[in-house]
Amino acid sequence: MKAIFVTCAIILRDDKVYAFQRSKNMKLPLKWEFAGGKLEPNETEIDCVKREIKEELNIEIQILKRLTPVTHEYPNFKIKLIPFVANYLTGDLVLKEHSNFILAKKEELLDLDWAEADIPILNEFLSL
Repeated sequence: MKAIFVTCAIILRDDKVYAFQRSKNMKLPLKWEFAGGKLEPNETEIDCVKREIKEELNIEIQILKRLTPVTHEYPNFKIKLIPFVANYLTGDLVLKEHSNFILAKKEELLDLDWAEADIPILNEFLSL
């Protein structure tokens, strides 16, 4: 099975972190994740994550660092998730695909029901 390349952003704002809940219509319904999306042909990872965050959430971000990518095989698809830590810059947050979000303290993130591919990324972020 060929992996789908997807970027995601761990978005920081005022010493807190955004997490997003997938809608009922998405794959992995109601699981929590760091927002992002599929890498397009000839697009850099950073351009992709900035574009996806703007499209899905209506906000601008500043990339701080890249974390370790995670390859995870779900029952009917395989994903290579490429995470970035970013700062919120500007914009009013609008959920275009997700059903909910929280702006949480780092330790509160562990209480959420995360999509499996996001768990190693969450753990790496919490260890920084």
